[in-house]
This record gives sequence, structure tokens and C-alpha cells, in this order.
Amino acid sequence: MVTAAPAMDTRIAIVRRPARSLAQSCELTYLDRAPIAFDRLERQHAAYRDALAAAGARVIALDALEALPDSVFVEDAAVVLDEVAILTRPGAESRRMEPAFLDAPLAAKRRSIERIDDPATLDGGDVLRVGGTLFVGLSRRTTRSGLERLAAIVHRHGYRVVPVRVHGSLHLKTACTALDAETLLLNPAWVDVDPFEGFSKIEVADDEPFAANVLPVGDARLVNAAFPRTRERVEAFCARAGLRAIAVDISEFGKAEAGLTCMSLVFDPSCDGAR
Repeated sequence: MVTAAPAMDTRIAIVRRPARSLAQSCELTYLDRAPIAFDRLERQHAAYRDALAAAGARVIALDALEALPDSVFVEDAAVVLDEVAILTRPGAESRRMEPAFLDAPLAAKRRSIERIDDPATLDGGDVLRVGGTLFVGLSRRTTRSGLERLAAIVHRHGYRVVPVRVHGSLHLKTACTALDAETLLLNPAWVDVDPFEGFSKIEVADDEPFAANVLPVGDARLVNAAFPRTRERVEAFCARAGLRAIAVDISEFGKAEAGLTCMSLVFDPSCDGAR
């Protein structure tokens, strides 16, 4: 384990270095397999870590797991809240061992640990937290029983769980992320928008369907450099809201159906119960 940035904020970002096996063996659902250059993966992951640090997070980079090609996508293996960390049971069978490798790092950050049990499945990429509400995508990877198990855990801590139908994308957060507590960035073609009534909504550009995944870190918003038209919309929002937009190139990871949120677990280690 390597700490990759000095503390600038109270936030921690846990990441995992990419496995060389990702280039040949990553799970794919909606994209055809395309060549992935591992040297570019490494450079882009280093730049991603730098962007997290620039946003104010203390980055903890875990070692690569060659036996688990998709393990760089740590978001799918855990849901980290102020009071508890929930180790998931990923929907893809090849990823079922990933959560166990996050148990010790999360416990070391004073998180009590709960688990999603067999036969339920839940990917962290399907869980969008906005304040005290968890919007949970019902997708190819997350089942109703996974949602219900998550709800049983988080209700004890005062969270509300709202199901959202996902159609056309891998995860809920492929199609929708929160820019702040009142504003969503989304692709309405891939997600049922009815559960998001009352939110302000910024839609992705028509020719950038994968652009809805933005990662908030403190007063910064990491935005995918591959989608310039949507990036302009996010930058305009950030300028109005007094936030910073940081563009990050993750084009090689995009070939593995990845977004910005899926490669980190960002949380405040000082929180132990209060939202």
C-alpha cells in the first residue's frame, strides 16, 4: 500500500493500481472488446491519482491484483457511508473476490463493515448518494434482493433508499451523477428519470452518451476529458456554483466501460455517525 499524496483535506480516496490482466480479461457488457494499452492505463491512472490529490484528497493506492482484472474499479466492491462500509457482492461472477481485499483497508479507516450476502448482488456503481438518500440502480449487475439487503443495512443509520430502473448502461452512475445536492448530470435515454423529481437536471450532449459520470471531491468536480461538449456544461455549472472543474483523461479505461467514479472510494475518515 502506498500513500500517494500529502493530506490537503479530510477526505481519503482509496484506489487500486490497474492489473496488467485488465487489458485482456476485463468484463464487458455493452462495448465490444478493443485493444487496451497497459502503459497508457498506468499513465492515466497516475494522472487520475494526481487529479484526486489536486481536488484535496489524500490518495491511498493499493497494489494491483493480477488475478482480478477488474479490481481497479474499487467503487463496485464497496459502498462507503459516514457510519458504515458495505462490502458488495458484485453482479459479475469474475469479480466476487474483490470486496474481500477492501475489508482491511476500510476497517483501518474506522469503518464498521457490513456485507451483501449470497444470492443477492449489488455493484457500488449502482449506488448514488445524495445527502441522506441512496438512489440504487436496478441494472444488469444489481438485483432487487441486493437493493433490499442494502436498504436493511442503511435504514438503521437513517438513510432512505430509492430504486431506479437502468436500461442501456452498465450502472446507474454511468447514466447519472450528482453535481451537488440539488443538481444531476444525466443521460435520460439510459435511466428512469421519475425518481429524480425535484432535482435540477443537466443533460449530456446527444453525441456523448457516456458523459454523465462526474466525480465530486470537495469543491472540485472531476470531469471526463473525452466529452468536450458535456464538459463545457459542467464547467459552466461549476463557475456558477463556485466549484472547480478538473478534466481527466481516462480513455483507455473507457474501453473497459469505466467512468471516473468507479476507480476510487472517496470519503471523510473523521465521520463516525453524523451526516
